[in-house]
Amino acid sequence: MASSILSDCSSARLLPLRRALLPQRVPRSRPCPALASSRRLFAAARPHLLPRPPRMDSVPPAAASSAESATVSADASAKVIDGKLVAKQVREEIAVEVSRMKDAIGIVPGLAVILVGSRKDSQTYVRNKKKACEAVGIKSYEVNLPEDSSEEEVIKHIASFNSDPSVHGILVQLPLPRHMNDENILNAVSIEKDVDGFHPLNIGRLAMQGRDPFFVPCTPKGCMELLHRYGVEIKGKRAVVIGRSNIVGMPAALLLQKANATVSIVHSQTKNPEEITRQADIVIAAVGVANLVRGNWIKPGAAIIDVGINPVDDPECPRGYRLVGDVCYEEASKVAGAITPVPGGVGPMTIAMLLSNTLESAKRIHKF
Repeated sequence: MASSILSDCSSARLLPLRRALLPQRVPRSRPCPALASSRRLFAAARPHLLPRPPRMDSVPPAAASSAESATVSADASAKVIDGKLVAKQVREEIAVEVSRMKDAIGIVPGLAVILVGSRKDSQTYVRNKKKACEAVGIKSYEVNLPEDSSEEEVIKHIASFNSDPSVHGILVQLPLPRHMNDENILNAVSIEKDVDGFHPLNIGRLAMQGRDPFFVPCTPKGCMELLHRYGVEIKGKRAVVIGRSNIVGMPAALLLQKANATVSIVHSQTKNPEEITRQADIVIAAVGVANLVRGNWIKPGAAIIDVGINPVDDPECPRGYRLVGDVCYEEASKVAGAITPVPGGVGPMTIAMLLSNTLESAKRIHKF
């Protein structure tokens, strides 16, 4: 019954990492909206006796004096996993490497973005990616095609970028118009320039033991980067990924498995998802259902990575709505040991990881 509301929407660590993040306290926020459907479908689970929560004693050295165990009491607040701060650090590290590469061999990484149609959200994403490239010194190339373009036209531009030595990464902005076959177009991108990590060979290599993909999809890679930089222990821990999309859920589960976690995937056909989730030391939620994961789904001290970005009506906001995650932040933050906010958690990491993948592509191609 409970699983019927679940829907499936939607790391390699390539940079030198600086562990200098200060733990923060969760700010007070509004209670979660009373979602009638979820209240009917998800009965409050009785608390269980739970094993000791995961250690977070590998908090960055700069924060060691104020760091504490991830175990929290019912009235405590979780540490905020600050995606904005981590993304800023990553961009600074990338800018240093781009400058070093340019000085040493005269090569500047290049990212090409192909946008088909005039969706406002897609245009905003492309504009933000272009600004991010400029900020770290990566060259950006952009192709804007009309909505009624053919697949052949898009593939022609991809082929041109595939053969252009100044382009080290190619991104086709999704979603594409309905008359286009996403698979045909994404498969046309050279696996060596597939900085989105969507090529089936990249996903296949991610799934195989002893193999590494050329690129890891940006959002799952960002989730892993947040866990690493906040010192969340993964090896030997139980992890639950809620959602099994090709873009986030499945690659996130594969990455956690590569990091030696024991992984379960909760999806639309899972029975008793709250009971399975409550066993997890690490939860990555990526289903696109506002406030689905309630406080009684969370194991005390667990690390929560919330990928969801969902608009909910709020007449007090100028836009008439506000953004919330797949996890009920108000409830979960009183139980979890660490949690990402929405917005400001995983979102900023996606573009940062795109820049990281582009830099690594240039390094690999030029053997730098």
